[in-house]
Amino acid sequence: MDLALLLKIISVSASGALAPGPLTASATAYGARNGWKAGFRIAVGHTFVEFPLVFVIAYGLVSFFQVPVVRTLIGLIGGSFLLFFGWLTFKDALFIKNLSFESKHPKWKSAFAVGFFLTLFNPYFLAWWIGIGSSLLMEALTTVSVLAIILFYFAHVWMDYTWLTFIAAVGSFSKLNVKVYKLILLLLSVMIFYFGIEMFYRTIINL
Repeated sequence: MDLALLLKIISVSASGALAPGPLTASATAYGARNGWKAGFRIAVGHTFVEFPLVFVIAYGLVSFFQVPVVRTLIGLIGGSFLLFFGWLTFKDALFIKNLSFESKHPKWKSAFAVGFFLTLFNPYFLAWWIGIGSSLLMEALTTVSVLAIILFYFAHVWMDYTWLTFIAAVGSFSKLNVKVYKLILLLLSVMIFYFGIEMFYRTIINL
C-alpha cells in the first residue's frame, strides 16, 4: 500500500469517524462517567460490527445491503434504538443527584454494547461503507486477501479509536461538577433524539 493511497484512506475515513453522530454523543456521555476507557470500549464494540462488514464487502456481498427490505428494517430498528437510548439519557439527566455511578442503572455498564448496537443499527454507517468505504476498499485491494483486508482496516480504524477515546476523555471533565454533567446529558439526549427521528424520517420517505 503506497503512501498516497494510505493518506487517501486516512483522509476519507475522517468523513465517517469525525462526523457528529450517535457514537460521538455516547462517547461523551460515557466518558463523563468512566473517562477515556469508555471511548475505547465503544470503539471496540464498533469494531466488532465493522471488521466483519469489511470482509463482507471485500468478498462481494455488498448487494445484500442494497435490498430495500433490509435497508428499511435496519432504519426502523436503528431509529427505535436511538430513541430509547435518548430517553434513558434524558431520564438520567433529570434524576441524577451525584456523580457516584456504582449504580442501579445496568444500562450504563457496557460501553462496548453501546458501540456495538449503535453501529449495527445505524443505516448511515452502512451507507458510508456502501457508498464510500466499499470503493475505497476496492481501490486498496489489488487482490482480495485476508492480510490485505487487515492492513486496509488498520489504516482506517485507528481514527475511530483515537477520536472516541479523546471525546470520552473530554467528557470525563464533567465529573468536576454535577450541573455541568447534567447539562451535557440533556444536550446529548436532544442530539440522540434528533438522530433517531431523522433516521425514521429518511427511512419512511424512502419506502
